[in-house]
Amino acid sequence: MNKLNYLYILSLLTIVSCFDPSKPNYQYFPNMYESVGYGTYDESDAFSNGIEAQKPVVGTISRGWEPYEYEDSNEGYALAKANLKSPLDKTDENIKKGKELYEIYCSVCHGSKGDGQGILMQREKFLGIPSYADRDITEGSIYHVLMHGINLMGSHASQVNQEERWKISQYVLELRNELIK
Repeated sequence: MNKLNYLYILSLLTIVSCFDPSKPNYQYFPNMYESVGYGTYDESDAFSNGIEAQKPVVGTISRGWEPYEYEDSNEGYALAKANLKSPLDKTDENIKKGKELYEIYCSVCHGSKGDGQGILMQREKFLGIPSYADRDITEGSIYHVLMHGINLMGSHASQVNQEERWKISQYVLELRNELIK
């Protein structure tokens, strides 16, 4: 063996002899190994001047979200039903897009004809889904239900945006007109 091999073996023995499994090694950046979890709204001493940087500014509105003035209550539903009107023109293109969205989000419960006989109703996963022919509905009431939900139906506000809700409302009214003929 040459001197280089001896030096290599000696350095390995030196490194191994310094290792003690009962004592942890020194960590240069311990937060990288054991990160500290912070909650979004937890109190923090990160800012010494008392700034609450983790909370959004009071009165701000998230990008892409528009306030909806009718509250999630029976009174809000009644007001939306009576007063809320679609800002979209009733066009074939809007109704076509409303039909596409309806088939994705609504027809599984309400049926492709709006008669309450969707696949989940037929499989008895949900019972008592009403037909649109039996309901006194307006574009405002449909929009409100899509926004907040009603009874067993949950809100669809996270799935469809404001414009899409109006298009679905237009299509639902078309289905209702077909059912009551």
